[in-house]
Amino acid sequence: MTHSFSIPEEVSHITRTLEKAGFEAYLVGGCVRDLFLGIPPKDWDVTTNAKPEDVVSLFEKTFYENDYGTVGVVNERATDITTRIIEVTPYRTEGKYTDNRRPDSVSFNATLEDDLKRRDFTINAIALNPDHNLVIDPFYGRIDLQKGLIRAVGNPLHRFEEDGLRIMRAVRLHAQLGFSIETETESAIQNCAHLLKNIAKERIRDEFVRILESDHPMEGLTTAQRLGILSYVIPELIDSIGVEQNQAHAFDVWTHLLKSLQHAADKKLPLHIRLTALLHDIAKPATRRWSDEKKEWTFYGHEVVGERMAKKILRDLRFQNEMVDTVTKLVRWHMFFSDTEQITHSAVRRIVAKVGKESIWDLMNVRVCDRIGTGRPKENPYRLRKYKSMIEEVLRDPISASMLAIDGNRIIEVTNTPAGPKIGYIMHAILEEVLDDPTLNTAPILEEKAITLSKLGIDELKILGEKGKEKKEIEEEKIKKTIHKKYHIQ
Repeated sequence: MTHSFSIPEEVSHITRTLEKAGFEAYLVGGCVRDLFLGIPPKDWDVTTNAKPEDVVSLFEKTFYENDYGTVGVVNERATDITTRIIEVTPYRTEGKYTDNRRPDSVSFNATLEDDLKRRDFTINAIALNPDHNLVIDPFYGRIDLQKGLIRAVGNPLHRFEEDGLRIMRAVRLHAQLGFSIETETESAIQNCAHLLKNIAKERIRDEFVRILESDHPMEGLTTAQRLGILSYVIPELIDSIGVEQNQAHAFDVWTHLLKSLQHAADKKLPLHIRLTALLHDIAKPATRRWSDEKKEWTFYGHEVVGERMAKKILRDLRFQNEMVDTVTKLVRWHMFFSDTEQITHSAVRRIVAKVGKESIWDLMNVRVCDRIGTGRPKENPYRLRKYKSMIEEVLRDPISASMLAIDGNRIIEVTNTPAGPKIGYIMHAILEEVLDDPTLNTAPILEEKAITLSKLGIDELKILGEKGKEKKEIEEEKIKKTIHKKYHIQ
């Protein structure tokens, strides 16, 4: 079968250079899988029968700092980050994996089929030489691509015992591609889930993040829980399964958190919001109490306890401090009061001060995800739109004389006018002119205007100053109406 693929010149240059030197060269792994699926590859891997020292000698700039034969070929002129560094690895076989993560030894005396035999899943064990339109697929990975199946190469128990992280990778591909996990492979995952305790938290975190950043994180985490993996990632989430809530919620805590996360993914929101959506109610199981008075469950203080729990979870997974701080802050304040019939602008200013201007819109997005996660159909009801308009109002700098390119002290200096009411009238008169024509707001122009105005009598200046105040109020009202129109509120 003939296939047509678009391969970047930086990649083709490597395969052609190896072949001209008398070696074999194939694209392999995830990039081949993605090419067959019509997905732009995020990185490119080449496999060859050349030894590492041969690869190093053939290219201008390389680095070789590992025990597995992988040589990084650097393309400094590449404009696309995916082709900046191409990894070239010799065909290899591997010894035992005593730590369930890395082979104790590798041998470069191998064939291409030997190399493909050691790979994790059939869809990642396809080799492609695009220049010769040659596909090597000994484990029928293309058939599994057509079927949408994730199947281990060879004996799945052996594959996972070799490298326990492959368990997480299977679920990650399941979430990213929307593929099913083949029955025997799934059974092996359940039997080998305990191997994740031997894997570094940083590696687990990286696969977990890829699940969250996929289009189907809810499906990914549901599968992770069903196969016994979740207890090695975020065991606290397991406590939320089946925890009933009050009448405001249609789902248990577990389902609510997953649906909140999924909405964040549907909206293509960034990782820190997806993490917050998943963890914002993590403390509800710990804080749930029955209220005889209300005849329902209460969760008082779950946002405070949740902040501490989220911090522990994220630190255990070795997230960077900045991410930990951002997510825990959003968890802490996700219960902000939003009844706009009672809320005041000063209260809105306080919540902005607590989360910071840089995070206030993230908090609004968390609220939207939280709302959809309860089973409510509208993500932006009137009350939330009104709250957003109030945020925009308090965030913007109000129109005032402080916006002018001249201040009272400078007016006193250039006009030789003593401090007093006259200076205030001059500033408001100048403000009116600048509101009509913002291009006038430069120090030289305003100094000239101040000198001219200072020659007027106090009564005439007072009239001009009052007109300036009126103009300011009119402009403020216009801006307020524009903001209200933007959020479709009265």
